[in-house]
Amino acid sequence: MLKEFKKFALRGNMIDLAVGMIIGSAFTSIVNSLVNDMIMPVVSIFTGKVDFSNWFVSLDGSSYATLEAAQAAGAATLNYGTFISNIINFVIMAFVVFLFVKGMNKLKKEEPKAPSTTKKCPFCKSDIALEATRCPHCTSELEQEA
Repeated sequence: MLKEFKKFALRGNMIDLAVGMIIGSAFTSIVNSLVNDMIMPVVSIFTGKVDFSNWFVSLDGSSYATLEAAQAAGAATLNYGTFISNIINFVIMAFVVFLFVKGMNKLKKEEPKAPSTTKKCPFCKSDIALEATRCPHCTSELEQEA
């Protein structure tokens, strides 16, 4: 059983997954900081410094000044403001990740395409070797290109 676990744990895919998780965790903290410390303050200028975290509905029918007060009283709440805030954070994070991936793709060099080794038969449209003088599919004679 130990040998089987060792074989499973040291597979290339598992190592790649572990590295991806570690880098993803570090990247998440960077993106969270970007969203919370750089972008959300700018968004709050346009939204009038709205605090979404205090947008809630108390399900017991009472009125509370803040979400913390409702939670301290033990009231069940629908925290739709936190949900809205999380949606905004998700959209911003998704956009940042999109820009990151787009930038990484630009850094990759495209490998040159290998020269073609086939051509199309002008009669049956099958793929045939470049040097062919007769199509093996329809047996048509092909003109040789100079």
